[in-house]
Amino acid sequence: MNRLKRFSIIPGVLALGLSAPLVSAAGESQDALKAQAKITEKDARATALAKVPGGTVQTAELEREHGKLVWSFDINDPKSPNVIEVQVDAKTGHVVSKKVESPADQAKEVKADKMKPQPH
Repeated sequence: MNRLKRFSIIPGVLALGLSAPLVSAAGESQDALKAQAKITEKDARATALAKVPGGTVQTAELEREHGKLVWSFDINDPKSPNVIEVQVDAKTGHVVSKKVESPADQAKEVKADKMKPQPH
């Protein structure tokens, strides 16, 4: 390999090597989070659905929020265009949050999620 090609590869390799720790520091993988959860998604889902009678889960996610490991469910409210976000503590199984999100709130959340760095 000639000298010019060898030096042109080095910046790319360095960039990849230096960015990997930044990505993993930005968030934990789903596998790492699941290893910490004591409550299964199935059990947390049942708890969340009990808070929204007749609702259906739109999305489910295991995440760390405000220092707690939670299962977060967006549940369609059959009585309105709103979505109810129910968060269940992934270690205790208790509901830690229930809030109503309008379609506008949902759009803002989707936009914010796209801006977050994603763990690999």
